[in-house]
Amino acid sequence: MQKTWLATAILAILVLLFVSQAMAVPKMFLPEEKFDFGFVPQDSKISHVFWIKSVGDDTLKILNVKPG
Repeated sequence: MQKTWLATAILAILVLLFVSQAMAVPKMFLPEEKFDFGFVPQDSKISHVFWIKSVGDDTLKILNVKPG
């Protein structure tokens, strides 16, 4: 009887670990989503740094960036 209970407890723990790992998702936080450069003369070179923070439970992978 105790072996059955122990096996059931171990199985339940493994299932909970698997489910929690399956629910882990990457998520990012951008403190600043937009930036207004204001007036920019033609042919000027401008730049701005956007900080990105990973706040999810999984690894955040940024594979492609497209300026808008």
